Amino acid sequence: MGPFLRKLFLFGGGALIVAVVFAIAPPLTLGKTVNTASQTIRGSSVLDEVPLIDGHNDLPHNLYSIENNQLNNFNFDSDLTQHPVWGSRSSSHTDLPRLRQGKVGGQFWVAYVSCGTQHKDAVERTMAQIDVIKRLIKKYPNDLQYATTADEIMTAFRAGKIASMIVVEGGHSIDDRLSVLRLYYELGVRYMTLTHSCDQPWADASPIDATIFEKRNLSDFGARVVWEMNRLGMMVDISHVSAGVMHHVLDISKAPVIFSHSSSYAMYAHHRNAKDDVLVKLKENGGIIMVNFYSLYVGGNQATIDDVIRHINHIRDVIGVDYVGLGGDYDGVSRQPIGLEDVSKYPDLFDKLGQEGHGFEPWTPEELQKLAGLNILRVMRGVEQVAFDLANEDPDEMIIPSEDLYHFNEDQSCKTDFSYTPLSSDDMEI
Repeated sequence: MGPFLRKLFLFGGGALIVAVVFAIAPPLTLGKTVNTASQTIRGSSVLDEVPLIDGHNDLPHNLYSIENNQLNNFNFDSDLTQHPVWGSRSSSHTDLPRLRQGKVGGQFWVAYVSCGTQHKDAVERTMAQIDVIKRLIKKYPNDLQYATTADEIMTAFRAGKIASMIVVEGGHSIDDRLSVLRLYYELGVRYMTLTHSCDQPWADASPIDATIFEKRNLSDFGARVVWEMNRLGMMVDISHVSAGVMHHVLDISKAPVIFSHSSSYAMYAHHRNAKDDVLVKLKENGGIIMVNFYSLYVGGNQATIDDVIRHINHIRDVIGVDYVGLGGDYDGVSRQPIGLEDVSKYPDLFDKLGQEGHGFEPWTPEELQKLAGLNILRVMRGVEQVAFDLANEDPDEMIIPSEDLYHFNEDQSCKTDFSYTPLSSDDMEI
């Protein structure tokens, strides 16, 4: 410091220098991070740290309806919005470029067949859907990796792959047989939705809640389905079921239960959504509700990303951040909210949840990690632990009572007589 500046500082001019320094230096704060443009932490950055695991994608059904499950000419690694057929479908939301853009790290792929196959060819058709999922995963080994456990999901994520799990949507796919349920598990199925939109002889579907019809809820055989899934290590999915079945399953399940693609009834009154009393039981059970994005379940035709956020935040407020995830229902519906039009949009959701100024308490990075995938991984590990604890139990051999079948539908002409008839002494060869 020269003589002139030294005198200036000593005789009070230092204030001027301090003022100049503060004018040209960035502001300092104590105990608070400054959100300058270069320092803003985006909520979607957590998707580089933990896998974003979506609970429900119906691409395999579109593979059936558009391609007849033929994959030779199907280019999943292309932009399907430009395809003359796929691009024109309002229910087409998924391809590899958009999955990568959306930072998806794990996907439950759905083997779904319509309720019209019930007590007809549901099993054969479901097997075909399981097969096409396996072939799709095998066709794109640089992007997709088959997984059946929580640890395998993490292995795929660390390898830069999208962990790919197989699930069955609708109990009609087991044709009322526990043996079929067990075989699905052997084929890699890791959750089953107990019903779709049609009732089962052993479980009511959610549309019954919008009627005056008598509610049957879960039958004795239905309870055995739940317990056998617990024994196997297959997650019990109670999306699509009636409110009574939701309560019954949560009362009896030995393992955490999931809603793979459902939202909050308090935020939008639709029978496909879960009421708060169910959410409270879900927390006690240790399960998870993976929020559905379908416009008609979250806010109506003009739903936006903000409607989905309302559902997510309400669930967080009612039962806490540890019990909520995401199940977008992409490729299974014809209308998605503005701002969440396809699978590429997940980062926008996480960015908005992590931002201030939207009328809710911003989510912390730790909370966003749980929403993205840590919560469903916790549930999967819990289900796996229950199966380990039950490993010495024998498979359940219960056969659904014939009166249950015929009371449900008198026409069982597509079935042969399943009653046991011992061979006579004159009939020793079969």
